[in-house]
Amino acid sequence: MHIFTNPNYNFLRWRWHAVALSWIVILAGVGMIYTKGLQKGIEFAGGTSVIMQFDQTPSVDAVRTALNRNFAGGGENAIVQMYGDPSLRQVMVRVPQVGAEQGASLSASAQAVEAALRKGNFGNFKVVGTEIVGPSVGGELTQKGISAFILSLIGILAYIAFRFEFSFAVGAVIATLHDVLVTFAFLEFFHYDITLNVIAAILTVTGYSTNDTIVIFDRVRENMRKMRRDSLMEIINVSINQTLGRTVITAGTAFLSAIALFLFGGEVLHGFAFTMIVGIITGTYSSVFVAAAIVTFWRRTRPSKMSAAAPAAAAPAASPSRKSKSQRKARAS
Repeated sequence: MHIFTNPNYNFLRWRWHAVALSWIVILAGVGMIYTKGLQKGIEFAGGTSVIMQFDQTPSVDAVRTALNRNFAGGGENAIVQMYGDPSLRQVMVRVPQVGAEQGASLSASAQAVEAALRKGNFGNFKVVGTEIVGPSVGGELTQKGISAFILSLIGILAYIAFRFEFSFAVGAVIATLHDVLVTFAFLEFFHYDITLNVIAAILTVTGYSTNDTIVIFDRVRENMRKMRRDSLMEIINVSINQTLGRTVITAGTAFLSAIALFLFGGEVLHGFAFTMIVGIITGTYSSVFVAAAIVTFWRRTRPSKMSAAAPAAAAPAASPSRKSKSQRKARAS
């Protein structure tokens, strides 16, 4: 299936503009995280989350006031927000800490939240979901998530360095880091918590972006053997244009799937779907601009092993012809 007919777009012309735009987004995200803190979900921060369904839709401010007045565990630290479809009239109350982590005390905060709202005259309501995670469990999950990401970066660096060149591996790893930082920035901009679903989506996007980068690098490797007299920028531009149709089809299909999950997957999958949407866009963007920009910067003055291999292989083949010419001259004399 051909979407483009002989595309010839000069992508690398805008590579530094794209890098500057990425820096603006990343620094803005880092600034928000530094001032407001990273919004961790229950899995990582530890705490109690209670979801309640009311007969009549309550005011979030009224629920927060009732908690401040009646919740002995510190209602001022609780997070209150509407949950899921508005027609279901559900409210989620999240308490950051659960205190002790063993025995019946695990459910004490959840029971205290329910009791506080019973005193608030909200009519009939029922608890439809409870999630409790201790601080030590949250810390362990955080450590494992960071370890998984670091190991994936090391694996990407080793694989691409072995299959291509080290400069290509550096470009792919920096592009992957870029995708993660931009995704975290947008999660902060739109106030999404960092949950296990979000971490799973980030790792998925990491693999997706790396695969897209490898497809482009593979075509660059082929063209470096065919276009030895052209500049590296010209070779990369041609390679990106040659794989453009495949990139659009793959990214477009994944993007539509993520949109469907976001619209129809329910509240539980909102964070996962949003992370996938942002990651697919920034992953495609970084494969075209960021990874290529790093390679051109790294290799500006360095010869390519792949392009140098072809002349070296061609040199022995030329020697018989030179030998035959000298033999003909000797015979003529």
